[in-house]
Amino acid sequence: MNACSRGNLYGAIIVSAVMRNPTTLLTVAILSLATVIAGCSAIGGSPVPSPTPAPVPVTTPEQAVAAVVAREPRLTGIGPLDPDMIGQSAWYEVKPASGVGAFVVSVRVGWGDCPAGCISEHSWLYAVLPDGTVNLQSEGGEVVPPDAWPSPGGAAGQTGLMITAVAGPVCPVETVPPQPECAPRPVPGAVVAIRDGSGTEVARVTLDAGGFAFVALPAGDYDLEGQAANGLMGGPTAAQATVVDGAATPIQLDYDTGIR
Repeated sequence: MNACSRGNLYGAIIVSAVMRNPTTLLTVAILSLATVIAGCSAIGGSPVPSPTPAPVPVTTPEQAVAAVVAREPRLTGIGPLDPDMIGQSAWYEVKPASGVGAFVVSVRVGWGDCPAGCISEHSWLYAVLPDGTVNLQSEGGEVVPPDAWPSPGGAAGQTGLMITAVAGPVCPVETVPPQPECAPRPVPGAVVAIRDGSGTEVARVTLDAGGFAFVALPAGDYDLEGQAANGLMGGPTAAQATVVDGAATPIQLDYDTGIR
């Protein structure tokens, strides 16, 4: 069965389930129908390639969480929400989508004085379909700093660089402490060139939708040069980083939005 046919099947199943049970999560239904439209619509009517689903079907909440973590490796090691735990900074909740065999996974990462409830946080809502396909329903909050992830870059024990690119200022007037809506925003798709001590380019990476990438590199000193990004004032200031054997070294590149 091709992606379009599979999408139609899921759409039909979920619509039928919603009609039978109005309490079915509408987010899953909307997402599945959007998947059908996106996968079967294009100029000239040609189907658009859809993301390859996970090879392992999802039938349990544990498998749904594993599918989400496979999509975002920095969540490796995250645990379920424990209402009795004080200071839990990162957690997930899983709920079944009634009658459709899918799951909705809520994820939250918090940081900054978490015993008092965490000053900052970032949250995601994912829909995980029975074939293992993971679709992001919603996302919000501040940019997660490298050391706040349960497993930054999914790179525990690896040697290399965890690169993050953010752009600011976001608001004309910034306060202390900054307002959440004025926090620096990620720079998705930023291209970063990495050179060793001799000036030889050893890697060139494109950051993901969260403005992040992990690059495996041997221990040593490196120079990072972010390329100009659309809508921003050129590239960031060049940065230097020292990679230590057995460690994933975080480095942040700061872009200028030009907002004053």
